[in-house]
Amino acid sequence: MEKPLILVTNDDGITAPGLRALVRYMKEIGDVVVVAPDSPQSGMGHAITLDNTLYSKKVTIDTENGGTEEYSCSGTPADCVKLALQELLDRKPDICVSGINHGSNSSINVIYSGTMSAAIEAGIEGIPAIGFSLCDFSWDANFEKAGDAIKRIVREALEKGMPQGVVLNVNIPKLEGKAYRGIKISRQARANWKEKFDKRISPMGKEYYWLTGEFELLDKGEDTDEWALANDYISLVPTQFDLTAHHAIQNINNWNLNE
Repeated sequence: MEKPLILVTNDDGITAPGLRALVRYMKEIGDVVVVAPDSPQSGMGHAITLDNTLYSKKVTIDTENGGTEEYSCSGTPADCVKLALQELLDRKPDICVSGINHGSNSSINVIYSGTMSAAIEAGIEGIPAIGFSLCDFSWDANFEKAGDAIKRIVREALEKGMPQGVVLNVNIPKLEGKAYRGIKISRQARANWKEKFDKRISPMGKEYYWLTGEFELLDKGEDTDEWALANDYISLVPTQFDLTAHHAIQNINNWNLNE
């Protein structure tokens, strides 16, 4: 029986420890092909390369158990998925998994996330897709504790299928010395960033800016991803790339737009 083909990508770069962990987990489930950026692309959202040349090359990073078919790409996470589907893969993958991201992609962060944008690009092409993130920005973060949960989610998605037009956003809390309480299906918490720019002067006397900010949670609900993470659950949010505000259509229909 043919194993499922799993496309693995990320936004932290092809050598990132989170991606290397995800590759190991996915090789227990199916045949893995990696197409990932050759350098960090965090915060790129759904950007694609239009005015620069896009490069890709086959690389050897994982040499265990016969190695893994892998390609580095000079573009964004969304570029990686486009290139994989159009040029690099011999057949359509059964699922695309993106991550494991170094840092949270919960709540409003999903808008900026390269990790989730790669998964969304696969979802647009009709491929089941999941983005995984660990709420630890450290390069040497411990991804091993999340392995069993990640594999369980992927196996369930392959076995049960996923709703059309839906991509899963999975965030994993950073826990020290205790176990996860489970996986909680959640909604995206309402929040924003209170941002400011730190204005500085370079050694050459030129002004430059460094973006800083504080995360502001505006949602007290106990059914959100932020609540789940704060209470030691892995959060799983079904997201969609249809951005239509369906609930607003009737209201705007009352506007006098054609008179």
